[in-house]
Amino acid sequence: MIKTQNLSKVYRTEEVETTALNAVDVEIKEGEFVSVMGPSGCGKSTLLNVLGMIDSPSSGDYYFMGEEVGRLSERKRSNVRKHNLGFVFQSFNLIDELTVYENVELPMLYTQVPAAERKKQVEELLEGMNIMHRRNHFPQQLSGGQQQRVAVARAIVNRPKLILADEPTGNLDSANGDEVMKILSQLNAQGTTILMVTHSQYCAEFGNRIIRMLDGQVVTENLVKQYL
Repeated sequence: MIKTQNLSKVYRTEEVETTALNAVDVEIKEGEFVSVMGPSGCGKSTLLNVLGMIDSPSSGDYYFMGEEVGRLSERKRSNVRKHNLGFVFQSFNLIDELTVYENVELPMLYTQVPAAERKKQVEELLEGMNIMHRRNHFPQQLSGGQQQRVAVARAIVNRPKLILADEPTGNLDSANGDEVMKILSQLNAQGTTILMVTHSQYCAEFGNRIIRMLDGQVVTENLVKQYL
């Protein structure tokens, strides 16, 4: 599903040049659950942003579903992104002015899904995530765990091929963090590919493979368990 070759990302200002990714080669197969670990500033989130087509690489190649996407225009990257990817962030990134229902529905509006299908899909997800009773509440009226469940529902409402999760349990207590990890594991068991950045060894081991980064490079890859 994902393959990079000599992928690099350099940020430049008038005075400073910072190499966030340095000749990174990674490969992620369809159906895998891959965790990325490493100290702060090692390039984890930059890698996630490039693979999520939020940012473009400075050099190297990035293949998604067999197509080189690293050099696509922002408009074309956006089109690939909205039809194939779902994002879960540490800070939830919900829209405060929208209700739970409206936050989850939003990606389907971007992809012009008919209203009846939107309603069916959103309601099924809210039921499955045990937050249907909160459908008309706003994000600030929810607990952290409930907000992250809404964020996961929003990420998967369009049935993406790949979910990118950036520290999805970072703002949660252990009980709510466990709940989010179980949801991600269930999605993976149903066939969704997951790439997750985490500082937590415990969370990382929910995946089948752990990639460790340091100074913008991949330093080790360890198989945790075989995937089907």
